[in-house]
Amino acid sequence: QVQLVESGGGLVQAGGSLRLSCAASGNIFSMNGVDWYRQAPGKQRELVAGITRGGSTNTADSVKGRFTISRDNAKNTVYLQMNSLKPEDTAVYYCNADVWVGARLSNYWGQGTQVTVSS
Repeated sequence: QVQLVESGGGLVQAGGSLRLSCAASGNIFSMNGVDWYRQAPGKQRELVAGITRGGSTNTADSVKGRFTISRDNAKNTVYLQMNSLKPEDTAVYYCNADVWVGARLSNYWGQGTQVTVSS
C-alpha cells in the first residue's frame, strides 16, 4: 500500500510563507515525477508546480517567482516553498506522484492540505 501524505498547510497572513511537504510511504522503490495541484472553492483543480526525478521543474505563471518546488529523493519527499502568499493562493493543495512499486509504475494522489491566506 502506497500513501502520499501532505503536510505544512495552515493559516497565514498575506505576504507570509509556508512550506508544504509530500511524503511517500509504503512499499515503494522510488518516486518519479511529482506535481502539486490546488483547488479553490468553486474552481477547477489547477497545476501549480512539477518536478521530475532528475530535478527539472516547472511552475505556473500565477506563482512563478513566489513558489519553489524541490525534492529529496532519499526521503521520497517533495516540497513546495510558498513565499509572498496572496489571498488568491487560498486552496486545498494536493500532490500527485508517479511511484515505482517494484517494477510497476502507478499514479497516486494525496489527501490534500488546506492553505488559507488572510488579507
